Amino acid sequence: QVQVAESGGGLVQAGDSLRLSCATSGRTDSTKAMGWFRQAPGKEREFVAAITRSGDVTSYADSAKGRFTISRDNAKNTVNLEMNSLKPEDTGVYYCAASRRGLGTAAIIYETWGQGTQVTVSS
Repeated sequence: QVQVAESGGGLVQAGDSLRLSCATSGRTDSTKAMGWFRQAPGKEREFVAAITRSGDVTSYADSAKGRFTISRDNAKNTVNLEMNSLKPEDTGVYYCAASRRGLGTAAIIYETWGQGTQVTVSS
């Protein structure tokens, strides 16, 4: 089984950048894709970005396109989310998740989740 752990959250101002990292361990060869989701207070968890194991295919939510970049370093077993031009509406807990089924935007296809890292963007 694979384990994931997020890091890199924090408090930033609107317009700033932040880089989140997801460290994976265990049966990493069993995962076909990794995703980032976020959950704002009082809202449902929503898809942000995802990447295949090889890194050749990525997917982004409309809200992330042009501002966020997902990447992975398989040698280090990490998946990163570079977030630029942050907005107050990007505030939330960001979760890293692993999928054995493949790349997708639905949370249900991701079997393993981290504890989350808080991102707060002040206006």
